[in-house]
Amino acid sequence: MTSAPTVNGQIIGQAHYATRAVLEGVLGATGTTFHESVALNATADNGGSIERRPLVERMTSTLKIDAATVETALAELIAQGLLEVEPEDPARLTMTAGGSELHRTHRAALAEITARLYADLPADDLAAAGRVLTEVTARANTVLAGG
Repeated sequence: MTSAPTVNGQIIGQAHYATRAVLEGVLGATGTTFHESVALNATADNGGSIERRPLVERMTSTLKIDAATVETALAELIAQGLLEVEPEDPARLTMTAGGSELHRTHRAALAEITARLYADLPADDLAAAGRVLTEVTARANTVLAGG
């Protein structure tokens, strides 16, 4: 009989990279990068319009990337007509109809995949995993901040 693996960075990383590969497959089918999808998600989650600076800060802090990488993704989304700078408030970005449609397409595909990945896992196990991973993330962020 084999015992369950001990949760550690390697196990967490393997789960991350496996699910990220699945996500990249969905995004690749629409020509969207991961960073672009994160920006679209954040904008959609904010009602379809978001201030650029907080969006950049959110992405740099959660994805651990630099602002230039975020700005490249935003510039590409604007060039593709998926986000636009609000004319009356140039500090805000708004999702276009095309951006909203692409976002809905991604969300639908990912909902289907998520249902397959998590389908028979007990709710209590998922809740415990969520609590543990949230705490590990907080502690890692404290270490990164020099604490």
